Amino acid sequence: MHVLLIEDDLRISSFLIKGLEEASYVVSLCKSAEAVYEGNYLDLPIDLIIVDIMLPGMDGIQFVQTLRYKGNYTPVLMLSALNAVQDKVTALNSGADDYLTKPFHFDELLSRLQALLRRKQFQVKSKPENSQLRFGDLLIDKDQYMVSVAEEIVELSPKELKLLLYLVDNKNRTVSRMQILNAVWGITFDNHSNVVDVYISYLRNKIEVSNEKFIFTVKGIGYMFKYDT
Repeated sequence: MHVLLIEDDLRISSFLIKGLEEASYVVSLCKSAEAVYEGNYLDLPIDLIIVDIMLPGMDGIQFVQTLRYKGNYTPVLMLSALNAVQDKVTALNSGADDYLTKPFHFDELLSRLQALLRRKQFQVKSKPENSQLRFGDLLIDKDQYMVSVAEEIVELSPKELKLLLYLVDNKNRTVSRMQILNAVWGITFDNHSNVVDVYISYLRNKIEVSNEKFIFTVKGIGYMFKYDT
């Protein structure tokens, strides 16, 4: 597996490269986000990206936002010394798949990378032959990561799109808030976090605009995506 590491701290990057190579990963190192684009590293068959949130020039948040905007959905693990819940929320909402706080145990980093790889491999194996899904006026193109309602393109953030795809993949099945948090945000939030409800509201406002209802609340449990033809 090929890992792209974006880290400007020589001590940390040396530690990570040594450990990853011993675990049979191939590692490419860039000391800045700009170097990734200047060196065309994204043209390589990269399986995972590890990026530090604090970088010279373009920071890790901006890098991931740009990555997702360009339609690149390679799994991203973000590293940071910041450990407040809001810092994690900001990073994950930018499009990162997981977040690990420094200092960390290397075994935990490996476990998180393996979990991201399993998720990626499962998504590839589970990919339906027809990548376009239509529910009335709602059209979802999984290949192009594009959503439209009544032929009008709907602009979704990376997390909104990931949430919609998760709900659609579980069509006609109730999923709990904790299941959604684990699948979409990649970490276990406080049980009292309302981030799922907030993003469900965002989605409803964007896709339920033509008198068609898709996302239903299952009181006391979670949500269900349902469409009756």
